[in-house]
Amino acid sequence: MTARVTLYSKPGCHLCDDARTIIERVCADLGESYDEISILSDPVLQERYGEEIPVTFVDGRQHDFWRVGEERLRAALGGGQDL
Repeated sequence: MTARVTLYSKPGCHLCDDARTIIERVCADLGESYDEISILSDPVLQERYGEEIPVTFVDGRQHDFWRVGEERLRAALGGGQDL
């Protein structure tokens, strides 16, 4: 099963911790999975997202950066009202 949500993050990032908590809760509620990728693992990712993390993708498209809106994420995954 391919994860619908991808979180780009890095260690020691408090906004990444907050985003992960929301993503874990929403994905668990909706039966979805997510992947987390550290931007430190790839210089290209560091260059691209270094100033925007956490960055969240849903179905391969950028969804949010810096903060994750729980209801917005639910809606994007089909588990809430469209906002």
